[in-house]
Amino acid sequence: MPRRKRNAGSSSEGTEDSDFSADHEHTDRIETYGRTRRNTRLTRASLRLSQSSQDSSPVQISPAEVVTFSARRVTRSRSLQQGPPVTPKKYPLRQSRSSGSDTEQHVEDLKRAADQDESPPRTPTGNALSSESDIDVSSPNASPDESLAKELSLKDSGSDLSHRPKRRRFHESYNFNMKCPTPGCNSLGHLTGKHERHFSISGCPLFHNLSVDECKTRASSRDKQVEERTLSHRQDENRHATRHQEKLQGQVAEGSNMIKTIVFGRYELDTWYHSPYPEEYARLGRLYMCEFCLKYMKSLTILRRHMAKCVWKHPPGDEIYRKGNISVFEVDGKKNKIYCQNLCLLAKLFLDHKTLYYDVEPFLFYVMTEADNTGCHLVGYFSKEKNSFLNYNVSCILTMPQYMRQGYGKMLIDFSYLLSKVEEKVGSPERPLSDLGLISYRSYWKEVLLRYLNQFQGKEISIKEISQETAVNPVDIVSTLQSLQMLKYWKGKHLVLKRQDLIDDWKAKETKRGSSKTIEPTALKWTPPKGT
Repeated sequence: MPRRKRNAGSSSEGTEDSDFSADHEHTDRIETYGRTRRNTRLTRASLRLSQSSQDSSPVQISPAEVVTFSARRVTRSRSLQQGPPVTPKKYPLRQSRSSGSDTEQHVEDLKRAADQDESPPRTPTGNALSSESDIDVSSPNASPDESLAKELSLKDSGSDLSHRPKRRRFHESYNFNMKCPTPGCNSLGHLTGKHERHFSISGCPLFHNLSVDECKTRASSRDKQVEERTLSHRQDENRHATRHQEKLQGQVAEGSNMIKTIVFGRYELDTWYHSPYPEEYARLGRLYMCEFCLKYMKSLTILRRHMAKCVWKHPPGDEIYRKGNISVFEVDGKKNKIYCQNLCLLAKLFLDHKTLYYDVEPFLFYVMTEADNTGCHLVGYFSKEKNSFLNYNVSCILTMPQYMRQGYGKMLIDFSYLLSKVEEKVGSPERPLSDLGLISYRSYWKEVLLRYLNQFQGKEISIKEISQETAVNPVDIVSTLQSLQMLKYWKGKHLVLKRQDLIDDWKAKETKRGSSKTIEPTALKWTPPKGT
């Protein structure tokens, strides 16, 4: 724009005219720069300033012009009040005033750049400005309100992520024209059976001599196997958790001082129930026992020292039975009180209904052992009263956990009835029986009855005769016959049915089992104690 020429006046008027022309040129440049940013939005604070200026003035002008004219009025008023000439202030967009042609050339360049670039300005990341905080219209002479508005806009832009570059979509980066390199393959299916297409040899069914349907079938079968395996694992975990909870309910209820494990010979056994060991031993949680004298100790070091000087290699008492490596010792509770008490405390760790611990003098203990080159190892035992008024031949019976399900329990039961036969008495176990004891006795009574019926050749059979022959109580014989559905009531009489199918099954089991785990009556060397 050409500069307006005026007549020269006073020195103050000359200064005022020069300031006015400089301010006018600066205003033109600000307006031109504002048009290049016409596609951007102003901050909220600038919009409030523009609204306030529009309300105060009837003429609509841009906010940049408001800031410029206000600054110009302040400059003119200060120059009139102060009198002496004031050096004009420098602005960021102000060029050198050496010549007017340079200024006009700069303005024309800005207009040309604005006409060529119609797109909004870009951020350093290459995206268009998307928030109000991306535009900075403040100047060095901005008011405090404008500075506060700029800070608020910068905070708002901190939570706005629209200026970041967009992530590439799947369809933008995936090449659908890819094909499997295997000759003759149409890229359909996948070796895993879980995808519809493949593009490599590792997933090609044809390369692995399979079809798409076969891959899907194998995938479905694998999924079923995984589900079944997971279900079985969950069932096992629930079963173990239930058993553990039952043990805790039956054991921990009696006190927190409970022995969890015992070291017995070369075995480490988990206990099932609470046993009244002394408190100083029970609170340890683990006991170390000598498997010959049954003494219990606190640590492995003490056990090793004890084993180095322990002279016992078998239970105390008399050996009354021996067949192969199986032996039975008769131990009197009155003569070997400490050993019998330790045996009762050990048995209580695996029995629920046992109440005999220390009063062992009225009982005889029959201890079964298995011999090797190191000694006679405890397999199990049963105890009986010296004088039983109810003809109980067993008071307590136990098979050690490491020898369970090997036939030793039936051997102990058979040995107890063998002693009753020698005494010419009818015996029965003392009630109540434990769960495992009841199962063992019912199995033994079943075998005894089936063996007797297999050898019986007559037509009429008597329960009393069976009892005298086998030394089993008639009540136990009747309950066993009823459980086998071999006892019927017909025309006012009880009839015993000889079921051949059960006898044949018993024969097959006996043949398969062999005779290694049976009691031989001829191997017994025993006479009944006096007074019984």
